[in-house]
Amino acid sequence: MDESGGSGQPRSGTDRPAKPHAGPTAQTTDPTTPDPHENQTPSTSAPTEGATDGTAHRPAADDDAVQAPPTPAPTDVAASGSETGTGDGEHPPAPDATHQAPADLRKPEAPREPDTTDDHRTLAHSGAPKSPPPPSPQPRGGLLMGRPFGVPVYVAPSWFLVAALITWVFGGQLDRVLPELGAARYLVSLFFAVAFYASVLVHELAHTVAALRFKLPVRRIQLQFFGGVSEIEKEAETPGREFVLAFVGPLLSLILAGLFYLAMQPVEPGTVPGVLLAGLMVSNLIVAAFNLLPGLPLDGGRMLRAVVWKITGRPMTGTVAAAWVGRALAVCVLIGLPLLTQSGALGSSAEDNVGMDTVMDALLAAILAAIIWTGAGNSLRMARLREHLPDLRARTLTRRAVPVETHTPLSEALRRANDAGARALVVVDADGTPLSLVREAAIVGVPEHRRPWVAVSGLAQDLTDGMRVSAELAGEDLLDTLRATPATEYLVVEDTGEIYGVLSAADVERAFVKAMARPS
Repeated sequence: MDESGGSGQPRSGTDRPAKPHAGPTAQTTDPTTPDPHENQTPSTSAPTEGATDGTAHRPAADDDAVQAPPTPAPTDVAASGSETGTGDGEHPPAPDATHQAPADLRKPEAPREPDTTDDHRTLAHSGAPKSPPPPSPQPRGGLLMGRPFGVPVYVAPSWFLVAALITWVFGGQLDRVLPELGAARYLVSLFFAVAFYASVLVHELAHTVAALRFKLPVRRIQLQFFGGVSEIEKEAETPGREFVLAFVGPLLSLILAGLFYLAMQPVEPGTVPGVLLAGLMVSNLIVAAFNLLPGLPLDGGRMLRAVVWKITGRPMTGTVAAAWVGRALAVCVLIGLPLLTQSGALGSSAEDNVGMDTVMDALLAAILAAIIWTGAGNSLRMARLREHLPDLRARTLTRRAVPVETHTPLSEALRRANDAGARALVVVDADGTPLSLVREAAIVGVPEHRRPWVAVSGLAQDLTDGMRVSAELAGEDLLDTLRATPATEYLVVEDTGEIYGVLSAADVERAFVKAMARPS
């Protein structure tokens, strides 16, 4: 391998030293396999099991607060893995100059799955391109209701199902308390459902305002089946802020319960306003109490996590403790809630809790237990993701590149890349200033017999400011930069402005998947 001046940077693949330097090769990806994610950008959703893609605060039967980190490069693979690349940024030895490309690409080999083993093949060995998969649809938030504090609030379709259920159940209760209402009781019940979810929105806004106060970006608020979700994109920096961020939600629910209690005092009991105010007071007390249970993904679980984090100094330890308490809590809800209902401990006699009521209680317990169990597992995965994000470093994932001028034939450019052991091409002007990047997917689409007559400039994508990334970027900063400018390749530069190499979004994706697969 040709090193220049002891700086750790390789020379270009030309016969003379080039002005810009080239970067390291990510050895773990197969250059012959075209990037199936062309024109996509790293996603912000992390692999989870049925979780929302945000840093989620979900209020209890209405709120669990789980923070969601940004996700890596676009992926349709599930879950997790370790860093690819050369580890310490060193470059692989250049291949033998006598090593030749396949003689004929007019009969391309069948597409293969991406190879995650070390592979020193270069651009000239590119096989036939795969057909890119259809772009995955972006998750929809539902019906946009407004943007308080600049944060969009969505109502998910599942909310309408819950609103109908609340209207039916509360309407039946009104029939016993206020039989004179007749069919109008369902209109009153619908008003109660809307007012209850307005209380849930206030709960979520409390989380949102606290997050914005701590300069944590909030992607959106969503009202859904069992409450709401505040999707906060980053984690609190200290356990104290984490505790405050989790506690403000239940605190606001308690304050609302107190306000509804005060509003009941001048109202005559047994009237529509009295029944509505009493129902809203009780529902907010339930929301607050449920969220204060000390297990993830509930707010109480995040408060427990903050306490353990403070004691041990390790956020991951706090997450593990709170997540396992959350799983134990899920089992208690699954078994205990039906038993409490049958025993009459929740206010009704045991003789009344038979038949359909028993089935409904068991179904409700199962749904709540599933939400808590799944949320606890997702919290563990999110914590592991954050723990391994620093392993994603632009310097170690960057491919070695050679600079070529615009008129250079593709065959000549690939020959230079082979000689230098490079896997990327940067188009430069006569002064060595980078102009564009030759797309790997475009290279593999050119039959070998046509490569001497195709100029590299015809296969290149012009560089924009967002496609120039620093070699020092790592972790969330790297992912945020790639998300800001969707592309398949990025030019990696030193702080001095010299070319370090080319970073492929597909390499970042594979590194993320491997990093997540490693145990914490």
